[in-house]
Amino acid sequence: MSRTPTIGLVVPWAHDKVPDEGPIMYPHARFIPRGTGVGSLTPEGYDQAADKIVPAADDLARQGVDAIMVVGTSLTFYRGPQFNEDLQAEIRARTGLPVSTMSTAIVEGLRAVGATKLAVATAYSEVVNQKLEDLLAFHGFDVEALASFGITTFGGAAGAKSEDEIIELTAGACASAPSADGVLISCGGLRTLGVAQPLEARFNLPVVSSMPACFWAAMRLVGERGDMAGRGRMLQDAPAPA
Repeated sequence: MSRTPTIGLVVPWAHDKVPDEGPIMYPHARFIPRGTGVGSLTPEGYDQAADKIVPAADDLARQGVDAIMVVGTSLTFYRGPQFNEDLQAEIRARTGLPVSTMSTAIVEGLRAVGATKLAVATAYSEVVNQKLEDLLAFHGFDVEALASFGITTFGGAAGAKSEDEIIELTAGACASAPSADGVLISCGGLRTLGVAQPLEARFNLPVVSSMPACFWAAMRLVGERGDMAGRGRMLQDAPAPA
């Protein structure tokens, strides 16, 4: 694009906040956020925000954005995989813009690296983990092993986990899944931009995680490759968008 790509972000926080990873990964892009206010990492907490997603997207479209990304993996899969599909279709129909969600971004990332059998690490509780497994099964992935922090509070708990803690949790899932051909780390609150490369070096498996996949997919909505070096195979080796 000849001008600065502008991407609208429907975000899970109550306030309008651009996740830190976006400007780090793609400093040339402009991101405009609109908050929805997830209450907790539980179905009840997601319910507080889910009905605000479409109005937030409508508002972003009025701001003249080039595309819309709905941030929040569990927010977009907790009502089932069809909810995620229908949500994107509704926003596209209302705005006429390219649209994706964080749930769709991780699916696209896994497909880009050729993964089908997964070692999975998450921030979630058991009930949310099951919803994630439903999403992955819907799209043809097999979960070989899953490890979780078991977090239900929304806000700082996931973000407080260090990269070393995330790596070790994920390593446990990898050790329990000898037939896995890919790794997924799910939860946009986990800070995972620096974990893919060390995990890939340790296990020789491609790693896809929520927030990097989200911004990678967002850039691809506006026709860019979204590639960057030193952050794992998905960001470095994925083919150009169709």
